[in-house]
Amino acid sequence: MMLNGRRFLFAALSCSLVCYPAKALSGQPAANPPAGAQQAQPAASQEQEVDPLKRERSDKEKFAAQRALKQELKGAYKTWLTQDVAWIISDEESKSFKSLSNDEERDAFIEQFWLRRNPNPDSPENEFREEHYRRIAYANEHFAAGKPGWKTDRGHIYISYGKPDNIDSHPSGGNYNRPVDEGGGTTTTFPFEVWNYRYLEGIGENVDIEFVDTCQCGDYHFTIDRGEKDALAHVSAGGNTNAERYGNAQRQNRQGSGPETLGTDKIMGAAQQGKEFDRINTAAKLFAPPPIKFKDLEAFISEHTLLTGPVFPFDVRTDFVKVTETSVLVPITLQLKNRDMTFVTKDGVAKGVVNILGKVTTLTHKTVQTFEDVVEVEQPSELLEKSLDKQSVYWKALPLLPGLYRLDIAIKDVNNPDHVGLYGAGLIVPTYHDEKLATSSLILADKMSLVSSREIGSGNFVIGNTYIRPRVSKNAATPINFKRSQDLNFWMQVYNLGIDEATKSNNVAVSFQIIDIASGAVILDKLLDSKDLGVHSDQMTVKNTLPMAGLQPGKYKVTIKISDAILKQEIAQSAPFVVE
Repeated sequence: MMLNGRRFLFAALSCSLVCYPAKALSGQPAANPPAGAQQAQPAASQEQEVDPLKRERSDKEKFAAQRALKQELKGAYKTWLTQDVAWIISDEESKSFKSLSNDEERDAFIEQFWLRRNPNPDSPENEFREEHYRRIAYANEHFAAGKPGWKTDRGHIYISYGKPDNIDSHPSGGNYNRPVDEGGGTTTTFPFEVWNYRYLEGIGENVDIEFVDTCQCGDYHFTIDRGEKDALAHVSAGGNTNAERYGNAQRQNRQGSGPETLGTDKIMGAAQQGKEFDRINTAAKLFAPPPIKFKDLEAFISEHTLLTGPVFPFDVRTDFVKVTETSVLVPITLQLKNRDMTFVTKDGVAKGVVNILGKVTTLTHKTVQTFEDVVEVEQPSELLEKSLDKQSVYWKALPLLPGLYRLDIAIKDVNNPDHVGLYGAGLIVPTYHDEKLATSSLILADKMSLVSSREIGSGNFVIGNTYIRPRVSKNAATPINFKRSQDLNFWMQVYNLGIDEATKSNNVAVSFQIIDIASGAVILDKLLDSKDLGVHSDQMTVKNTLPMAGLQPGKYKVTIKISDAILKQEIAQSAPFVVE
């Protein structure tokens, strides 16, 4: 029974209001007769009677009441919790639902559960809920095998991730030519299917999920062993792999050191072992939440545990860089003041340690990315006092699909465990539409340089071929601070530039300005030559370095303007900063 809206269990409630004790119904005197019967008794008897609603219940009655409360979830509400939303409800939500004490609270919880997942809150129709119940109905219709379809492994995956992009189906098994990475050769298989998803959030690209029906009863179960579908694996003749045919492997050694039974081919062994680990990793992501090292910090994020000590302040900056049409790199930069850390001195070295836990979740509370790290700051003890005015920066770049997310970060001062800091905010990852001029974030940095060919695209603070360490402010409305002794570095990418069919080049005017915010005066106005930025590409990177020594203390902003003569489109990005 599926609960698809607000329902009240009137029958159960009505029974609890009108049913008398069993003895009274059977014709025997009741321990507490109805009020009408009590009126015929002497007045003295009435004075001795105790109001049954006010009398204290015995331990037996209390335990019975507690059992009755738990049994309320045996009806539609239990069906909703344990069947309807079993694969999509978070542990926190499930715990909260079980703690509710009456049907009105449960109805309100269910309504809010679906509202939180509604992609269009202003619409009376909830597309997410309708699609979810459609998937359950489809799973029950197509995957049932001695049990409801939603309980099967295929039903679980279908309800959680939707229809696969491709299905390689072998409903009757039969002859099978093994791929080389499975050992090669020809064998006979049980019925099996391989589902392919081009991309799954939090799991990766080109994900293959294999199901095999070894009982030949229609119950396809998930497997990470590509050899499990081999129906001749335990038959002495036939079904040999290439290595077994040529005497390079023994059939009885099919079971290797890993979870797959593909044989011990020395040539393909390394490739097979690598794929085994990939499949184990995929299975863990498909069926379980990502592992959390810092359990104490996880409690602050997921269970909203209250802080008991002084708040550990830190600043966060998020940027967006296009990777592909469907993938965006989201660099997250944390800035901590050394003065806020607790340093412990040992052997002449002062050391501060901070644990960092971050989580990115969807509006349906599904975790798509987590990151955990340890930041250590070391200084000679005699230089510690001078270093307290400095700041430490941590950087993590996450690939995400365009969409709306929530970013939660918790940090803990290891040398002072009660010193914890929390951050939580919405994260809108932009969509970069084709044929529409777009840009990445405009990043202001205190350090920027080219990296070697070996470091391109990897390492902390590296985007493409550039090392760029962003400056971080308290919030988006607060300008970034620079000292006159520092350089101002700015970096921005431009996407979807128009290309002339005849010249195979773009036609773009690029300029940047430094503007005094107080007076509105343009301090610097410079035009950049697109030939130096990639004239034959539909993407370019705009970056420059300016010394701050020539600017007086005050508030400024840098503005980069892009004008595309082919697309007839213009776009601009600005970022404020302060010179001290």
